[in-house]
Amino acid sequence: MSEQPGEPSKAPESDSLLPIDEHVEEGQDAEGRKVRHRGVYLLPNLFTTANLFAGFFSIVSAMNGKYEVAAIAIFVAMLLDGLDGRVARMTNTQSAFGAEYDSLSDMVAFGLAPALLAYKWALSGLGNVGLTVSFIYAACAALRLARFNTQIGKVDKRYFIGLASPAAAGVVAGMVWALKDLGVDGVDMSLVVVLLFALLVAAAGALMVSNIKYYSFKDFDLKGRVPFVAILVVVLVFAVIFSDPPRILLLIFLAYAASGPAQRLLQVRRRKQVE
Repeated sequence: MSEQPGEPSKAPESDSLLPIDEHVEEGQDAEGRKVRHRGVYLLPNLFTTANLFAGFFSIVSAMNGKYEVAAIAIFVAMLLDGLDGRVARMTNTQSAFGAEYDSLSDMVAFGLAPALLAYKWALSGLGNVGLTVSFIYAACAALRLARFNTQIGKVDKRYFIGLASPAAAGVVAGMVWALKDLGVDGVDMSLVVVLLFALLVAAAGALMVSNIKYYSFKDFDLKGRVPFVAILVVVLVFAVIFSDPPRILLLIFLAYAASGPAQRLLQVRRRKQVE
């Protein structure tokens, strides 16, 4: 049928200049039947976008020499990254789009931002060596995230294989924040201290791509009832952290990063004793 005069013609969806309703995903309904969903979930992706912005803001701050602000922005991104996954699971709004978007945001916030922060704060003084160490960390973060995406549903969710990228970023950003809070600048540190910091950054990257298991804390039931004393413990933990955030957070993430290798060494020792 020909178009009537004066009626505007509708362009096909594929010819639209804006990506309106173009994303379609296949999923399952409550009865297990396959259904097609158009569009994306707003709530969890808002937290993911905020996570991405925090990582971007950290990079800009590091480039402008505001290293303490850059480190704090990484910890803010860490908090937002934990919220988007929890919100998606609690509201049953998980999606393949959300998982991919989250990984890309994590690469910015926990891969590029810590690597650039470490390089600008101290490693630039090592020349090409510092540049190489920073790139190794960023590359390991990308490999860690890619491997994590391929292992979803195939490994025990109670454990991470390799150090999670937010925890590795916490080690690097926590060290910068703690020393900067004490008035120590990377340019003022001796060569030996800078080399030790470079080893720390490289070790954090290596742990991300290792096969060492780390407890994921994903089996905590946040919706269930807990004893009253648990609330007191949570209040105490917050009070301890806020008493000295830079150093307390650094100690927490250093302890978590060391827990994997320590547990592996204990397992090897027990195996030798049994043999």
